[in-house]
Amino acid sequence: MATNVPQSTPPFEDCTEQKRLNDAREAGIPWKQWGPYLSERQWGTVREDYSQDGNAWDYFTHDQARSRAYRWGEDGIAGVSDDHQRLCFALALWNERDPILKERMFGLTNSQGNHGEDVKEYYFYVDSTPTHSYMKYLYKYPQRAYPYADLVQTNGRRSREEFEYELVDTGIFDDNRYFDVFVEYAKAGPDDILIRVSVHNRGPEAARLHLLPTLWFRNTWSWGDADPKPVLREERGAVVASHPELGDFTLSCDGAPELLFTENDTNNERLWGSSSATPRKLNPAQIRERTPSPFSPIPPVNTTASSPSIAAAYAPMYLRTR
Repeated sequence: MATNVPQSTPPFEDCTEQKRLNDAREAGIPWKQWGPYLSERQWGTVREDYSQDGNAWDYFTHDQARSRAYRWGEDGIAGVSDDHQRLCFALALWNERDPILKERMFGLTNSQGNHGEDVKEYYFYVDSTPTHSYMKYLYKYPQRAYPYADLVQTNGRRSREEFEYELVDTGIFDDNRYFDVFVEYAKAGPDDILIRVSVHNRGPEAARLHLLPTLWFRNTWSWGDADPKPVLREERGAVVASHPELGDFTLSCDGAPELLFTENDTNNERLWGSSSATPRKLNPAQIRERTPSPFSPIPPVNTTASSPSIAAAYAPMYLRTR
């Protein structure tokens, strides 16, 4: 004869993260305003498609992405933004072999892949709390030149019956010649964020890597809507971001990294052969009335493959309201 055995209830865990969730839900404290809301790829999507035939793949290509302003969203590596994607932060990389900066994910469009659309990168969202009070991301960046053309051409020759030609198949990771790039975010408050970048050289020899943490505003002012232009400026070695809705934020970094600014606008000269609305150049950090997109480059590091294989744990950066 069966008997009913009372089921014990697990004890309630009154942890700090639960308190953040309660505060967000019950008191309206915006713990979730900042999070991993930046996409890995905005190019080649219907969000940016204004073509006559609806061919989003060819209307906005990966090759154009580094020179053309997005309207409805942004992209980046290990990026965060506010929940309306107005102010964005992400990491750009350069291994001194690639012809361009690694700023966003590369992949094949629907017509290029023998099995359709396919990203050709290796990245991992390692951890995140529900309020994004802590986040950790891993990107595997090759030390050899990234095989953009090889991936497109080889996949284009393969039939649907054949396997896809993946990034690892190109031999770019042979001998473990790549960097593990970890990016971590930790919130001291809803709008007070510590950012730490750590790099590990997995290869057998020393290798150089440039890290360029990037802060920028999504371009909301170039589309005829009379939206006011936000401003980024240098102030006492930090970057101050002023937005009419978000208010003022400051990105600061331990040490004294060089700050560079440019406009987040389309490079008409490169794409269409016509003049651009704004100058196409990087400028040293200065107070400017126009809206620049700043880079704070970290000097290249001669990384090693010693054990433990950490190449550099860079001075932390802080993004917070003023």
